[in-house]
Amino acid sequence: MRPWLRAHLKRYRLPYLTGIALTFVVSGLNLVSPLISGTIVDRVIVGGEKGLLWGLLGLMIGAIVAKSLIRYGYQMLFEHVSQDTIRACREELFAKLQRMDFGYYDRTKTGDLMAHMTGDIDAIRHFIAWVVYQCLENGVVFLAAVAALFFVNWKLTLVMLAVTPFIARSTIGLSKEVKPTFSAIREQFSRLNSVVQENIAGNRVVRALAREDYEIGKFQAENEAFRQRNVESAAVWAKYIPPIEFFSGLLPVMLILAGGVMIIRGELTIGQLVTFNGLVWAINQPLRMAGWLVNDIQRYGAASDRLDRLYRLESVLDERPGAVSPAAVKGRVEFRHVSFSYGDERVLEDLSFVAESGQTIGILGPTGSGKSSIGRLLCRFYDRTSGEILLDGVDVRDYDLDCLRAQVGVTMQDVFLFSDTIEGNMAFGRPEASLEEVLRASELANAHEFAKELPEGYDTIIGERGVGLSGGQRQRVALARLLLKAPPVMILDDTTSAVDIETEERIQESIKALRGRHTMFIIAHRLSSIMHADQILVIKGGRIVERGTHEELRRLGGYYEDVFRHQTGAGALAPSEPARAEGAARG
Repeated sequence: MRPWLRAHLKRYRLPYLTGIALTFVVSGLNLVSPLISGTIVDRVIVGGEKGLLWGLLGLMIGAIVAKSLIRYGYQMLFEHVSQDTIRACREELFAKLQRMDFGYYDRTKTGDLMAHMTGDIDAIRHFIAWVVYQCLENGVVFLAAVAALFFVNWKLTLVMLAVTPFIARSTIGLSKEVKPTFSAIREQFSRLNSVVQENIAGNRVVRALAREDYEIGKFQAENEAFRQRNVESAAVWAKYIPPIEFFSGLLPVMLILAGGVMIIRGELTIGQLVTFNGLVWAINQPLRMAGWLVNDIQRYGAASDRLDRLYRLESVLDERPGAVSPAAVKGRVEFRHVSFSYGDERVLEDLSFVAESGQTIGILGPTGSGKSSIGRLLCRFYDRTSGEILLDGVDVRDYDLDCLRAQVGVTMQDVFLFSDTIEGNMAFGRPEASLEEVLRASELANAHEFAKELPEGYDTIIGERGVGLSGGQRQRVALARLLLKAPPVMILDDTTSAVDIETEERIQESIKALRGRHTMFIIAHRLSSIMHADQILVIKGGRIVERGTHEELRRLGGYYEDVFRHQTGAGALAPSEPARAEGAARG
């Protein structure tokens, strides 16, 4: 049993051990009726001791009633313990996933995680709740029955046990061959899960590009692979289960043949034969169950292997000992010769700049230049490869992560909204906020006009990922979420790309009103979003190629000026040589 599972089970050790003890009691009670049946035949029917009949019948009925009640009791104990244990495991895994870094989610498919949290967890629950007590009960019943039968007649018992080596051989073979097939099934199930999840999440893209047939074909291929993995596993069962069933089925035949011969010879009484007949199931049933229990044990093994890998994962963004947690920061940000690589790809190269507290920094550059990575490194979603990133003079790696992300807020390009109300989405970062505060943030983000017109106003529940809202509306809800949280440092990553010019102007007016109170990084493609910034950084190829104010960058006549002319149609300025030299020095 895995250490993480054992640790959770320890919390329920008393009820679990009680259930195990009751399993032994029920196993013993299973032998009462067959033993008494043989006594009734020999001493009451054949021997004429009629006075024993009602007492023996009373014992049989009492054993049956006690067995039923106790079995119900320990089954409920095992079920409660398994559900409580799995609840704790699932909560622990979910909490662990919340702490994993962005890089882990970049590498991991959602379908894999869903398979871990559902199918794999349920295999563990089934093992705790059913497989354990079935193994114990069948094992104890088999051993107790063999001991009792040896006491009744050792010769016939040896005859009955002659088939067990053949069953054991098949069981061992099944155990060795079936586990890899279960691992393959779980892996393929994850892939199938991922295809379904991606298709549902991207259904609108599929429909828009008329790729339904392609997606159906992709699903059919993965579904067929899943079927094939199950068929391969079933082939292993088909190889070993029939021999187990065959040799188990021989037991009654052997009993009749050998028992009949021994009665004729006077080596066995009819009552003893009745006892053997009553206990043949106690040998037969465990032998039949052996294959299926091995099957379930290996299923548990495959699931626990996958979960164990998840438990052993550690985020690469570990907090340093003595991490600082200031109640508030001023918001001075400094990048010192920062470089960042994602895998083998160099994203940022030797970035250095300072954003004083309360300043607004605009960031411009072509797609893929590394603009968004600046915000992600500042929030420490990733760690820089080299250099230093300082917040109020303290390396961001020295901050408590929760504290850092409470001081630095971000709206991302890929806006994510939860299946919740408009108010709930806006207040996600500050759930204790009053309705008045939510409305104020909504007005600043220019979201109030459309939010109040929804069927239930701010209580309208929007679909998963904001389905039902336009791209611009989703962006404004996300912006309101950030403005309501109002951290000292704000990062607005292409926040107004999906809104119209008029709406953007109103949003920019709201953002300007916050200047001086928050350090703001505005990452944008539209110059109208950043032209009033205190400093503008132009990023190309992961490097700062130009920096300055709007007027300074226009005089420089470089990338910024080209973008300005393309977006406004304005004529270019003719910078003097000294101005051009000054601009080049700034870059």
